[in-house]
Amino acid sequence: MDTSKVIVVTGASDGIGAAAARRLTKAGHQLVVIGRSPEKTNRIAAELRADSHVANFADLGAVRELAATLQAKYPRIDVLANNAGGVPSARSRQVTADGHEMAFQVNYLAPFLLTNLLLDRLTESKATVISTSSSGNRLGRIDLANLDGEKRYRGVSAYNNAKLALILFTRELDRRYRSRGLASAAFNPGNIASNFAQQPGDANAWIARSPLVRRLLLSSPEKGADTLVFLAQGTAGTDFPSGEYFVKRKSTRANKQAYDAGLAARLWDRTVAMTQS
Repeated sequence: MDTSKVIVVTGASDGIGAAAARRLTKAGHQLVVIGRSPEKTNRIAAELRADSHVANFADLGAVRELAATLQAKYPRIDVLANNAGGVPSARSRQVTADGHEMAFQVNYLAPFLLTNLLLDRLTESKATVISTSSSGNRLGRIDLANLDGEKRYRGVSAYNNAKLALILFTRELDRRYRSRGLASAAFNPGNIASNFAQQPGDANAWIARSPLVRRLLLSSPEKGADTLVFLAQGTAGTDFPSGEYFVKRKSTRANKQAYDAGLAARLWDRTVAMTQS
């Protein structure tokens, strides 16, 4: 019996996305790698002999085009790994062409939109949707009246809020679609030594630029990718519970707001309105 899966990984041109794509390809799965940089994305795709597509999540139009391409090209998608994201690269609030705060759009709105545009294909495939969160979710706070950070803006807070929103999305996705065979999970890869936050002004740039601090405090992308690989290859209900937040392959408690079912439902509805074209 063929146990290989069709696995779409966003943010796959570098860091834990690339590390996960390598391991999953070696395990015999068909990878579809998505990245923002054409050069980096094409390089990892050539290395893995995988399909690739380029999309900038700071542009929701590009996310819609990506979803249409994936829908047309792949009759089955077994895993969608929403791994793309980033820490704000400037101290001041940045707004995308879509009118949303940059970190919230790239880390949360774009993967929410991509998942929803692919829902028919994902439910047909009994797929698993995996979202890369962060330990920063514990410091986040969802304020439905300030999702775009127009008040009291701090870049690191915007990032933490987006990573908390991903966990709420994971839980609401499970509530709405588990009965149709869809599974979901969010996970924390840990603090990773990658190019994720090396832009001047990034909240974690001082860590990324210090070789000593990187060696002492940061894990390798390969270690960070382990839980993603575990969830992608596993089966919900057998290997892991659907709708949960994971650290080192174990279901773990997140920010207490993550378990507010009413907030999750309201955030979902608000996000649908924010991502409508």
